[in-house]
Amino acid sequence: MNPLLDFTGLPRFGDILPAHVAPAVDELLADAREAVAHALRPEVPAEWAAFIAPLEDANERLGRAWGQVSHLHAVLDSPELREAYNAGLPKVTQYWTELGQNQALFEKYRALRASAGFAALSAARKRIVENALRDFRLGGAELPAADKRRYAEIEEELASLSSRFSENVLDATNAFSLVIDDERRVAGIPADELAPAREAALKDGKQGWKFTLHAPSYIPVMQYAEDRALRETMYRESVTRASEFGKPEWDNTASIGRIVALRGEEAKLLGYASFAECSLVPKMADSPAQVLEFLDDLARRARSFAEQDAAELQAFARSEPGIDRLEAWDVAFTSEKLRAKRFAFSDQEVKQYFPETQVVPGMFRLVETLYDVRISEAQAATWHEDVRFFEVRDASGAMIGQFYLDLYARETKRGGAWMDDAIARRRKPHALQTPVAYLNCNFARPVGNKPALFTHDDVITLFHEFGHGLHHLLTRIEDLGVSGINGVEWDAVELPSQFMENFCWEWEVLRQMARHVDTGETLPRALFDKMLAAKNFQAGLGMLRQIEYALFDMRLHFDFDAGAGASALDLLDEVRKRVAVLFPPAYNRFPNNFSHIFGGGYAAGYYSYKWAEVLSADAFSAFEEMRDARRGANGVIDPAIGARFRDEVLAVGGSRPAAESFRAFRGREPRVDALLRHNGMIPA
Repeated sequence: MNPLLDFTGLPRFGDILPAHVAPAVDELLADAREAVAHALRPEVPAEWAAFIAPLEDANERLGRAWGQVSHLHAVLDSPELREAYNAGLPKVTQYWTELGQNQALFEKYRALRASAGFAALSAARKRIVENALRDFRLGGAELPAADKRRYAEIEEELASLSSRFSENVLDATNAFSLVIDDERRVAGIPADELAPAREAALKDGKQGWKFTLHAPSYIPVMQYAEDRALRETMYRESVTRASEFGKPEWDNTASIGRIVALRGEEAKLLGYASFAECSLVPKMADSPAQVLEFLDDLARRARSFAEQDAAELQAFARSEPGIDRLEAWDVAFTSEKLRAKRFAFSDQEVKQYFPETQVVPGMFRLVETLYDVRISEAQAATWHEDVRFFEVRDASGAMIGQFYLDLYARETKRGGAWMDDAIARRRKPHALQTPVAYLNCNFARPVGNKPALFTHDDVITLFHEFGHGLHHLLTRIEDLGVSGINGVEWDAVELPSQFMENFCWEWEVLRQMARHVDTGETLPRALFDKMLAAKNFQAGLGMLRQIEYALFDMRLHFDFDAGAGASALDLLDEVRKRVAVLFPPAYNRFPNNFSHIFGGGYAAGYYSYKWAEVLSADAFSAFEEMRDARRGANGVIDPAIGARFRDEVLAVGGSRPAAESFRAFRGREPRVDALLRHNGMIPA
């Protein structure tokens, strides 16, 4: 049996081959189209059980199978799989476009919405129907036939361009490596970071140290290498990936222009002045103007802090490393030296207290306490030997959900960190289908007989992705369209993930999970206090950098006129002149590897990181307020508040607007104060 057609349990990753993709896709597309035809028969009433449920069944099977293919394309890429994926992508895209444009199906949903039976539906099902009506309009269901055809062509081309964009970034990242056999050139890089570089060189049959553009290799060089020329080389290669400075076939420049133009054309077909306006329809934010005002306000608040950060960094660079002119490849290096001097600790010192063998179980214990669940390792077929598999059960032992944990970087895996759903919670006729998630990071793998060591930033990233995972796993909604992360507004989907990050700065959390890899010693309170003192080190620069990316994204999709002769890079330079205080060299081609908006789902939505951070900081402040009321007793680990957060935010998924969920948890509208306080921009 084709493993992609087996929906009886978990994905059969040990059996899936590229040759399975085409026949599975063809069969599932045929089944889905048959389900659509059945739903549209005149004798089938406009009722949930009669036409939505069977259609949902067929679409879920297609989504689950294609989801496995997409996941493998992201984590275990190969020429054969890439070919199979890219052959199937236009077919799948065409089906979803056809579905969204199906006028007769749109009318059937409208008939259900207007019927007496609509009032009897659950709140979750009502929301699914309302979302479907909105999505039909956004999918072009009301367009004339010629415009529908053009819309479908645009969707297919956009899907292909986005896939190629990500592949180009991965290929360009993998193409560069640098082997250094002169010990003087790796001075300053800690032994823990040099060990995997030496191992990589030996694997290639070479002496010395091999460095690549993958984050676990690249970041330590930029932070610690005393050799300025080495840092410059690595920086240049990183920021020019997938641009005209590399192989022509990997250059994303033309794709960027084409993607932006097609998105604008699609929005105008639907009656919107810009893609940004169209993109915001299913989000919390009301308009591009509101988003730009939100970002401008944050930029104004952060500006003075960023200017102070930059001035301090430049003064320190001249006095200590002796760098007269601070360049982009000096920033991470000088920042690390300044932090180590000012706060008397380094990332490397902290890293020794965060072995994977302590961090992962410690994170699980926190979640078990907050949400009254039990997490245990289990067995399942996986796509790589590094992948681990876990179960989440309630206090009685009943299954809640399961997840895969893929922590380490490798050449076949795209960069960054992300969570995706494998299976969603859903009530089926004879059983409850429990959710399954993928959690993916790109940390440095273990070297020798030691476990993997995480930086504190790595720990924050892991907590962030697990927050997404918990949003998917702890839902209590049993209807597919709004279960877990489904149906959640894009600018609210980061709330649970950023919420989890806050616990990484709490003493009662870290003291239970941070132990020295060699001695087993608990993280010293004095070192934690230094970390806390340094928490907002260069927070102004960090916030302005995120605002820079968000403004570029929103402007690119709102008021940027590609036909006027300017490029995306020109727009980014304009945005930088308005908000940045540190500027990269002219050859920097950041847009060419900005996969979030050109290869992912964040187009006209990158602002959501800051938007949701307002929500997450304010949500976490409920725990801080309780801690302060108890004069610090038990800290912020409060199961009662955790239960309320689970009930009002995590459990409800997309079954109601995120704003309602936030108000149900906090009892009021969100305030920006907690975000500013957490970033040291207003007094605690």
